[in-house]
Amino acid sequence: MSRLHLTFPCEGATLIGTLDTAESTSGLLLVSGGNELRSGAWSGQALLAERIAAAGFPVFRFDPRGVGDSEGANGGFATRAPDIAAALAAFRHAAPQLSRVVGLGNCDAASGLMLAGGAGLDALALSNPWTIESDDAPPPPEALRDHYRRRLADPAAIARLLTGKVSPGRLLVSLRDALRRPAPPGTLAQDMAKGITGFAGPVRFLVAERDRTAQAFLTAWDRNDPRIRRCPDATHSYVEPAAQAWLARQVLEMLRGG
Repeated sequence: MSRLHLTFPCEGATLIGTLDTAESTSGLLLVSGGNELRSGAWSGQALLAERIAAAGFPVFRFDPRGVGDSEGANGGFATRAPDIAAALAAFRHAAPQLSRVVGLGNCDAASGLMLAGGAGLDALALSNPWTIESDDAPPPPEALRDHYRRRLADPAAIARLLTGKVSPGRLLVSLRDALRRPAPPGTLAQDMAKGITGFAGPVRFLVAERDRTAQAFLTAWDRNDPRIRRCPDATHSYVEPAAQAWLARQVLEMLRGG
């Protein structure tokens, strides 16, 4: 295995990608979300790429337009279809043995893959898809209920409540919000669902159960969807060692055709 850095074009801009080489005919395309660099939060994508390549599968990750080392304007996740298509073409050119490519995106990168209809990939691993319509939207009831389940299991939190260190007014408002009915799916979630309606390849939704973005997704989606896989006690970027191992297993299963 070796790690190579290369450039490729996308609508007049030059983008930067990193290839971890391996011999398999199945490969992984990592799509970054938001303003995240191709290395990922806490170098999580770089570490995952190294792990997957060591198992025999090539991995390509890249900075989309306007992010990191790449040129151009960052139009956000809803405009990433050309970036993903250009990265996929560069990946196939750099690893010509490829016959199958799995796309993995976390947060709004997963949303971008869905809005792009799968972006020409053969399979999709969609982690904690972003379905929140606005930054000032309240936390979903499921997130608040999870918060209180964890607080009730924490002796220090119980002590704070019993000694009056928690505002009763704020607590009552938060409990009321936790008991409210979930809002109906918004336009974004509906557009994402439409985006992958015609996608013919395998799809997995990877859910970190301690992540509010994932909890909001479950509120907006059919939580009984058989394609959902849950990772208990994982946070958004899978920084926990057990969560990192779980994520790698999910990806390797898809690369092996599972």
